[in-house]
Amino acid sequence: MTTGRRAILSGIGALAAAPLGLFARGVHAMEADVMTPAGEVDWIYLADTVMGGVSEGRSWTEDGILRLAGTVSTENRGGFIQARTYVDQGLPEGTTGLRLRVRGNGERYFVHLRTFLTPLPWQYYQAGFETGPDWAEVTIPLSEFEPSGRLMPLSISPDLVRSVAVVAYGRDHVADLSVAALGPVSGAL
Repeated sequence: MTTGRRAILSGIGALAAAPLGLFARGVHAMEADVMTPAGEVDWIYLADTVMGGVSEGRSWTEDGILRLAGTVSTENRGGFIQARTYVDQGLPEGTTGLRLRVRGNGERYFVHLRTFLTPLPWQYYQAGFETGPDWAEVTIPLSEFEPSGRLMPLSISPDLVRSVAVVAYGRDHVADLSVAALGPVSGAL
């Protein structure tokens, strides 16, 4: 194998590993049945522009609240903006779901979970939730998360989760989502 080809393959491998937290900041652990204030979590903003999409937005924390806002466009094969945080130890043993305290502009949003087994950018597990103008707690069982592709395991092993993202996804719309807190839930849902 030539040196140039080896360097290209090495670069592709590094990019594929990046979603697992190789270049992540703010990696933290989540505690069972504890809602962590969103302002205490390090979030990274990502958009479809990394693959040629044209969605625009940003994420930031203000008064302890995570805000994700912008315009999602499906033009140029795009269609997402997101705020992601990394968890280095996975979700706690016995996790059966996630709980979020959210409000928004009436649009449907998503949580994306990535695991140790989903290194490619288009691999994740997704579950949706509704928003309204008032704060509400949303609980999403892990069993409701669906894989983004056919070659992925059908269910999520909590200890393999490496990132959690809130996402405006899949259709042309204006996004405005606030997250006050999030955390893993154990026990029956």
